[in-house]
Amino acid sequence: MWRIIYIEKSDYLSLYLDNLKVRNGLDETTIPLSDINSIVIDNYATTITTSLITKCMEYKVNIICCDTYHLPAGIIIPYSGNYQSSSQLFKQVKWEDEILKFVWQQITKAKITNQARTLMLTDKHQEVINHLLKFIDEVELGDKTNREGLSAKMYFRELFGDHFTRHEDDTINASLNYGYSILRSMIARALVARGLNPHLGIFHRGPGNDFNLADDFIEVFRPIIDLWVHDNINLNDIFDREKRLSLINLMTKKISYNDKKVTIINAINILIDNFLSFIETGEVDKLIFPDVKTYDSI
Repeated sequence: MWRIIYIEKSDYLSLYLDNLKVRNGLDETTIPLSDINSIVIDNYATTITTSLITKCMEYKVNIICCDTYHLPAGIIIPYSGNYQSSSQLFKQVKWEDEILKFVWQQITKAKITNQARTLMLTDKHQEVINHLLKFIDEVELGDKTNREGLSAKMYFRELFGDHFTRHEDDTINASLNYGYSILRSMIARALVARGLNPHLGIFHRGPGNDFNLADDFIEVFRPIIDLWVHDNINLNDIFDREKRLSLINLMTKKISYNDKKVTIINAINILIDNFLSFIETGEVDKLIFPDVKTYDSI
């Protein structure tokens, strides 16, 4: 299983053969790059060598750098992640708008389904759950009536309380943002590995956003983070190292996907592969989405 390496106390990261060497004072640890999915650097005093960065790109290892608030501030991913990157790019720019509208409709339905599932798992009011279930049937091509936005307002208030507002400066929002950022980097890595350009999105098309396509696929996975935060975080908590590590480790938990239990990291890969199969074949049954509940083991 691929590992996510969290660096908090090390003062020097370097390359040793094809391994990450972590040095903290006199202590040294080596980890094969072939075993690593991502490296999260949460220490301003850490030094990382150019040779390690370059070799990480070769092994398709994400490097995530955190700010003084311990939130991911940037991602280093390979410029080219697949030998077919050029041909894939030519295909990507030709994706038909009507097909993308259909995909976004399905992503939105899956996201709202997982939001409703989250409310069920947390024993929230059935009336709100019924509203979300009704919204699923009302999602149109491209979600032009913004059922995603309407469901989000009801969902977050039901999950975290009537006074909860996204993007406030509190522990719940900090936890959500941290979890989403880790997820986003995992998705960006998987996209690049398949030769896809993360700038070119399905619905998200912000000219200043380098990860539009990642922000499309993340939507169905967000409720996984929401559920964990609901079950593990209170407003008065401090967003400490233990909680950050727990959110990182969440990526290795298993979820149900097409009646099988797979890790969240593998679910991301499967979803993108299924999407590409749909684009190539037009077979709607390729668009299968994961569930929200996590499991520790098979």
